[in-house]
Amino acid sequence: MKKITINDLMTWKREGRKFASVTAYDASFAQLFEQQNVPVMLVGDSLGMVLQGKPDTLAVTTDEIAYHTRSVRAGSPNALLMADMPFMSYSTPEQACEEAGKLMRAGANMVKIEGGAWLAETISRLTERSVPVCAHLGLTPQAVNIFGGYKVQGRDCDKAEQMVKDAILLKNAGAQIILLECVPASLAERITKAVEVPVIGIGAGNSTDGQILVMHDMFGISANYIPRFSKNYLAETGDMRQAVSKYIEEVEAGTFPGQEHTFE
Repeated sequence: MKKITINDLMTWKREGRKFASVTAYDASFAQLFEQQNVPVMLVGDSLGMVLQGKPDTLAVTTDEIAYHTRSVRAGSPNALLMADMPFMSYSTPEQACEEAGKLMRAGANMVKIEGGAWLAETISRLTERSVPVCAHLGLTPQAVNIFGGYKVQGRDCDKAEQMVKDAILLKNAGAQIILLECVPASLAERITKAVEVPVIGIGAGNSTDGQILVMHDMFGISANYIPRFSKNYLAETGDMRQAVSKYIEEVEAGTFPGQEHTFE
């Protein structure tokens, strides 16, 4: 696989070419994903749940994300690698720059942060300092205690309109990717059309430019449950490499996610 950059994703968006992405946490799986031509990987703070067995992502630290980022980069030198900024690691622009630097030095190409309009200054500060940013909207797991659980966001008209405004604002602040989690498909389609940067969805319908799944969900081995928006590709194929290939194929064809994986 050739080295993937944000320019590739921008070209794919203009061409209407959909792309698949997946979380990764170690060198072995990162190598497997790169061998199957997964263009984008995320070292997610989801590791707190799928690797550490925690009930949420809040206890994950920047040092832990950096450790797994180094591991994934060792296995995948060519994928565009995003790294999550953990809970309370970007409460001020100054803190965000310091913590993001650790992740970029560990091998990330981009950091991902959760939140809406309040992040505009932070994103601007990061991009001015050569740190690309993915802005995560919708169900932001670090806000689980505010939401009162893992619930679909943007079903209310006012909140949906605010999410569209936030996406445009954060793109204008410098965000180079927007990630939408657990939002109605119609809202995700509006946002995808409203911004010029790639939009990646998870539980956001099939109109986004890309899709992402937690690898443990894709393989059906998550400790607690498989989310409605996911699909157990390992059960369908019986082989991990074939599972990844089928996931990529269905995303590129626009057949995943299907209606059964979608919120309205």
